[in-house]
Amino acid sequence: MLAETLAALAPRRNGCYLDCTFGRGGHSRAILAQLGPAGRLIALDRDPQAVAAAQSMTDPRFSVAQARFSTLAAVLDQLAVPLLDGVLLDLGVSSPQLDDAARGFSFRAEGPLDMRMDPSNGISVRQWLGEASEQTIAEVLTEYGEERFAVPIAKAIAACVRRDGDGALATTTELARLVATVLRGRRGATVPGRDPATRTFQALRIFINQELDELTHGLAAACDRLAPAGRLAVISFHSLEDRIVKRFIAHQAGRDAPRHPVTGAVLDHAPTLRPLGRWLASEAEIAGNPRARSAVLRAAEKC
Repeated sequence: MLAETLAALAPRRNGCYLDCTFGRGGHSRAILAQLGPAGRLIALDRDPQAVAAAQSMTDPRFSVAQARFSTLAAVLDQLAVPLLDGVLLDLGVSSPQLDDAARGFSFRAEGPLDMRMDPSNGISVRQWLGEASEQTIAEVLTEYGEERFAVPIAKAIAACVRRDGDGALATTTELARLVATVLRGRRGATVPGRDPATRTFQALRIFINQELDELTHGLAAACDRLAPAGRLAVISFHSLEDRIVKRFIAHQAGRDAPRHPVTGAVLDHAPTLRPLGRWLASEAEIAGNPRARSAVLRAAEKC
């Protein structure tokens, strides 16, 4: 959604922008192309491979830091940047992460069951599954994957760990096969064209990387650092993320503000953001990039 994202951000030639999710730099390069000599772009990513790719860019208007976007305020303070003219968050797992089997994000390719966006921090999915209780696994699959069959999947995972000990669930395909076995033959358990393990992998990835907490804190931090008329643009890929973004923008726009019981007028509340709209990927983009099918872009402007 490059064209839609640029339209939502509306970069000013001399503005200062923050790309919170560099990935491999598609959005960053497009924003830089819109900026003049006095413009500036800062990029963040917690993935060391993404940061290494960003460090190969020699544009003097560009700088990068390895950081979670929930810590963007600390990064901006270090760079002596008080306010921003625009912030972009492109959420979820990136295509390079999915395509690299060694990162353990994909159920389609054999790889270690890891899923950490920063492999140098925290524990892998495999280690967590080996330590978590059956109930906790079921709760994670329900909350972060909206998996209707979380309980039987969690039972099968726990049984596998008890049976195989340290050798359990070494690879992505092993977990994917286990989930497929549990769901096989259950009415409504699978969707044509979608792997049975999709929701399980989504849930475990979101949980292990604390993605929803990161989003909640990152949105608040971004809003605080936007200059008046600065733009916030967020691309999400599933309903859990989009719901958080939608509610955040609505709240900042005054939806939850106290109102007069008779007239309905907002009482003593100045909106922080003005919603700009919601966009979906075009049919042409989906044809060229099927992963864009679930993308939703929301944008708002600082009041």
